[in-house]
Formats: sequence, structure tokens, C-alpha cells
Amino acid sequence: MSVITIEKNLVGEDFMGLPFLDKFQLNFGRVLKRMNDDDFFEFCRNNPELRIEMNRRGEILVMPPTFSETGGKNFSLAIEFGIWAKKDGTGKGFDSSTGFVLPNGAIRSPDLSWIKLEKWNALTKECRAKFAHVCPDFVVELRSESDSLKKLQAKMHEYIENGASLGWLIDATKKRVYVYRPSAEFEVLENPTEISGEPLLQGFTLNLKEIWE
Repeated sequence: MSVITIEKNLVGEDFMGLPFLDKFQLNFGRVLKRMNDDDFFEFCRNNPELRIEMNRRGEILVMPPTFSETGGKNFSLAIEFGIWAKKDGTGKGFDSSTGFVLPNGAIRSPDLSWIKLEKWNALTKECRAKFAHVCPDFVVELRSESDSLKKLQAKMHEYIENGASLGWLIDATKKRVYVYRPSAEFEVLENPTEISGEPLLQGFTLNLKEIWE
């Protein structure tokens, strides 16, 4: 299926005379084939100002750049996690611009992710140079007011189903953290001041003060 979905906050409130549109889809049917890895890589490279993902059905989702406030929160998160990751040395961290090809064929870009070093080193240099065929062990999605909670929750389940060991969905608006682990119901933390990454991320505790502000 060749479908491109464009989110509302990318096109504004009035696109093609259609106000208050949550999203619109361009369905190309059989005119366009499903993009392979190289096609998708080239498509993203030609549109560097956009965040682009592909779901397991081959449908393309085009998103706008992160809003300023959310970007600031994501930056604080990345700094805090990056300091721990560098000191810990057991894995490799990635920012929100990094795409991964999951086992189900979807290409996703978590807001923050981390892969165990032995898993990362097992990939070929060619694989690592583009969108690596691997699911991160740890993923974070940071929700802003414009993000659909339902869609982000579905994405978190997808990460876990494809091999992630720990996932955090941080809802800055509601001051909630949804914690996802394999073979378990997700946990909801109401207005926590911090959250621990144990046992996967040994010694890492995220201070949520700057996220909630």
C-alpha cells in the first residue's frame, strides 16, 4: 500500500480549504510501490526538515519538526541520559533523528534510544551506516500537546513486541510516565519526581523536574 499521512500541525489549520483537519492522506494505490530501505533513505535525505517514519504496512508518516518547548525538554532528557550512557559504557545512545528498521518492517525514530553494545557491534558497518535493522533495547517517546496519546501508546507496544526491553512514554502535559516492559501490563506513574531504569539501565535515574517545568 502506498499511503502518505500528513499531520495537521504540519499543514496548518487551513489546507486546501479543509479547516480543522487532524490529518489527511494521499493514497497512491498501485501507482507507487512500497519503498525499500534505500528508497526510504533517499526520501528522508531529500526532506531533511521533516521527521518521517514508515509503519509495518509501508505507509509513510510525515511529521513536522519538534515544537520549541518539547525540543527543549527532549534536549534536557538527552543530556541527562547521555552523561549516564557515556559513564556506563555498556551501550550506545541515539537522538530523535535516528531511524531504525524494526523486525516487523516499520522504520521508527524514538525521541531517545539505547542499544546494548554487544548488539550494536554485531551489526555490519554497512547496516549501521543507514537505518540499522535492529530494535533498541530502551526507547523513550516524549509527548507534546499536539501528539495523539493513542498513537504513541501503539508505538510503544510496537517497540516492545519487536524486542525492546524497556520503554518510557513521558506525557509532559499530564505529568505521567507510562512504563512498558515485555510480558507485562504497562505501568502508569502519576507525577513522579524521578524514574529508575533498573535493572536494564543500571544506576540510571531520570530526574523529571525539567521535563515537568
